[in-house]
Amino acid sequence: MEKQITKTSEVNWKPLIEEGVNTDGIFYKVLRFDEATNRPKTFLLKFEAGASYPNHIHPSGEEIFVLEGEVRSAKDELKAGDYLYMPPESTHSVFSKTGCTLLFVVPEEVVILK
Repeated sequence: MEKQITKTSEVNWKPLIEEGVNTDGIFYKVLRFDEATNRPKTFLLKFEAGASYPNHIHPSGEEIFVLEGEVRSAKDELKAGDYLYMPPESTHSVFSKTGCTLLFVVPEEVVILK
């Protein structure tokens, strides 16, 4: 991969849309898109107050850094400045009571658990 600069102030938030998943109140900005896998691997997510993402598994793990606000990842309460590493095959759901902005690094697509 070559050097890349993404000026997030010049990128609009887009609603997160995933078939069969309630993503109301969740928005994203892609920071790094991987052409080989045809998916973003590094991105920002913004949760409006009360937004949630359902229980899912991370085949290759995940990294989260909280930029603003507060979020619950499974049993963990995270606030601005907190970092969370989820190992491969870990599962969790995500909920923000007050709203938040998060930096995500997700090497492989998640799988929603029903």
